[in-house]
Amino acid sequence: MSETTNPVLLAIHERRSIRKYTADPVSREDVTAILEAGRWAPTGMNNQPCRFAVAMAGTERQESLAGQTKYGHVVRGAGALIALLLDKSAVYNEKKDHQAAGATMQNMMLAAHSLGLGSVWLGEIVNQETGVLGVLGVDPEKYELQAVLAVGHPDQLDSSSRKPLADMLLGDF
Repeated sequence: MSETTNPVLLAIHERRSIRKYTADPVSREDVTAILEAGRWAPTGMNNQPCRFAVAMAGTERQESLAGQTKYGHVVRGAGALIALLLDKSAVYNEKKDHQAAGATMQNMMLAAHSLGLGSVWLGEIVNQETGVLGVLGVDPEKYELQAVLAVGHPDQLDSSSRKPLADMLLGDF
């Protein structure tokens, strides 16, 4: 199977960071499917340290989150927001668990793409972790903010380019 016919490879190549959304609502079923994809991401020793907090469009939580980042316009336009947190009591190795959070985000972004939704990984928002955790109503002693995923029906086309593999490969194989 080639990169153009393999559905997983095709999704990886086609997925883009989408920052502008239509007003169409994102269904609870789609949010649940995205969360399930995140739940199935690999974790070291299967410790599953990731936790999620969701804010749907039009809620006070969404508007409060928008005030926590310079990308508030993206947050306000999203149909749903998924905050990704680490449960500190489940962390066994900080580096591995942060890698697990990255895998979780990638799974959720690919799931959103497969459902015809756009998404963008908001990382800058972690600079306001204390405020975000307050908005989410979670204990900063128990949880560490990793990122927020904005999801919605795309209202933009986006393209991307990548360096050639030869520029990224260290040595031959």
